[in-house]
Amino acid sequence: MIDINLIRTNPDLVKENIKKKFQDKKLPLVDEVAQLDAKRRALIAEGDALRAARNSLSKQVGMLMKQGNKRRPKRSRRRSSRTRSVSRPSKRNPRKSKGN
Repeated sequence: MIDINLIRTNPDLVKENIKKKFQDKKLPLVDEVAQLDAKRRALIAEGDALRAARNSLSKQVGMLMKQGNKRRPKRSRRRSSRTRSVSRPSKRNPRKSKGN
C-alpha cells in the first residue's frame, strides 16, 4: 500500500515507480487519488469550521439563557441546525421527542 503522504508530496516519484513495474494502467489513479484526497481534506476543513461556528453559537445561547433571555434568535437556530445536519448527516436528530 502506498502512503498518502508520499502521493501528496511526491506524485512524480510514485508514477515513476509504477512505470518501472510496467503497470501503466494505474498511472491515472495517482492523480485521481491526489484529487480525492484534496477534496476530502477540504470537506473536513469545512466541517470543522461549521462545528466551530455551532459551538460558538451554543456558547452564546448558553450565556443568553444564563442572563434570563430564554428565547434564541431565529438566526442562531438556523445556523445551529445546519451545522448539526452537516456533522451528522446519516443519524436522526436525537433531540426531537418521540411524539414528533
